[in-house]
Amino acid sequence: MKILVSIKRVPDPYAKIRVNTSADGIETAGLKYEINPFDEIAVEEAVKIAESTESEVVVVSIGSSECEEQIRKALAMGAHRAILVETSEECDSLGIAKILSTIADKEQPDLVLMGKQAIDDDSNQAGQMLAAIRGLPQATCASKITLENGRAEVIRETDTGQETIKMRLPAVITADLRLNEPRYVALPGIIKARTKPIERLTLSDLSVEAENRVKVKSMKAPPARSPGRKVASVDELISALKDEGVL
Repeated sequence: MKILVSIKRVPDPYAKIRVNTSADGIETAGLKYEINPFDEIAVEEAVKIAESTESEVVVVSIGSSECEEQIRKALAMGAHRAILVETSEECDSLGIAKILSTIADKEQPDLVLMGKQAIDDDSNQAGQMLAAIRGLPQATCASKITLENGRAEVIRETDTGQETIKMRLPAVITADLRLNEPRYVALPGIIKARTKPIERLTLSDLSVEAENRVKVKSMKAPPARSPGRKVASVDELISALKDEGVL
């Protein structure tokens, strides 16, 4: 069994984000980057599956050569090999899905695991678009995955509770927070990751073009929150809420 996991290089979720001077993006100077947290959960799930079955875990990332740092972390977690599609071009969700589909043509995975969304753009679209392009069954926002006899049973999170989906493989599954807790990467894993192969490709190697129909025209920081205040009683609280127009 082969599992393909996509990972994205994103700003550290605990870093303080500032809008740049041209107001068309964030200030990147001195900014720390990590694997997108939902993608890291997807890597952990793939590695757990591989530990209990004879499976190969292949991670793929699309971006600059700087993505190698995040790829090495995924390899240290237990992935077997990696693919880096090097490009300096910006791609929207559809562009990413088309590139991943081309990689899937090459690798022919039995399962594609992805984070449900990236924390930088919060689009929550690439997984669904990839499944649609390839005509594969999909399950999004997975909190539990069970594989058996070429089929997957997925419990997924919804706004109204949990839903159970059963489907045949190959399929696309996107990971939610409750799926697992990513492991701590120990020194032996980091050392092993140094020798694991990373295949470097370009968009021309894949005969695809960067696609970015969605563009950010401007960006601004949210307004500062007004300070809170204490009230002495419920009546004072209700009165204050009425004054603010909340009630």
